[in-house]
Amino acid sequence: VQLQASGGGLVQPGGSLTLSCSHSEGAKMPGYGYWHRQRLGKDREFVAMLGSTGNTNYADSVKGRFTVSRDIAETTLYLEMKDLTPDDTAVYYCKWSGHWGQGTLVTVSS
Repeated sequence: VQLQASGGGLVQPGGSLTLSCSHSEGAKMPGYGYWHRQRLGKDREFVAMLGSTGNTNYADSVKGRFTVSRDIAETTLYLEMKDLTPDDTAVYYCKWSGHWGQGTLVTVSS
């Protein structure tokens, strides 16, 4: 299984980005999906979770700003990020069924 994360880039503080994560073969990804991130010099940390029933959980640092979702076909996991700050600068990783995506870099800077 290979997960492909995309959507990262450079954004100004206060801006928005949406990350995507999909299976390399276009297969469905039902069940629990996660987003984590790793900031420079820090350990990888939990960001958001989407459960099989649509239940969600977020790290306190992103609550109210980030939204995790999945398309109806269950082939893509999303992370919509708003009101970004420099502290959100990190490599973002998706995780599904025990497999990690390769990471996508988000840089928040003016």
